[in-house]
Amino acid sequence: MRPLFERVELVRSYQGKIVPGLLQTAAYTTVILESARSRQGVRKDDLAEAVTERMDRQRVLHQAGHRFVFVLEEAVLRYRVCEAETLRGQLDHLNQAMRLPAVSIGVIPLATDRRRVLAREPFAMFDTELVSVELVSGVLSVTQPAEVAMYLRDFQELAGIAVYGAAARALIDDALEALE
Repeated sequence: MRPLFERVELVRSYQGKIVPGLLQTAAYTTVILESARSRQGVRKDDLAEAVTERMDRQRVLHQAGHRFVFVLEEAVLRYRVCEAETLRGQLDHLNQAMRLPAVSIGVIPLATDRRRVLAREPFAMFDTELVSVELVSGVLSVTQPAEVAMYLRDFQELAGIAVYGAAARALIDDALEALE
């Protein structure tokens, strides 16, 4: 069976905490995975292999037959989860990823009116067969059609308040300038 990312046609991802894995640089991934390992008390030293695997998975962004829609809270661009130079490289990488034909990146500005659309837990949708929800205790896999439909509705609401293209790039550039 082909890996999930290669099998599905449409991946939708909402993230309010960190840059989604498919858009991460190796340096950013290293910091994120080191933090997760420390938080979870993992002693196995497979960090290099995990980073390599995540970077290899990103090849799907360049393969025909796939589309990716990412919606990020602006805070993701500004959280100092790593050193400034690592974050600078990550933000530059996001600007480059926005140019990929199969990739759409929306950013929900901090000042957006959130009375109807509150922030959610991070999740990724794979076509309409699976939603992977990131929880503190691990990852929840949602496959029941009615529950998947709930996440689809939430994603559409979140995507609807995001900005794209030049407006999203401006938010990334503002975050880059704030690193100075």
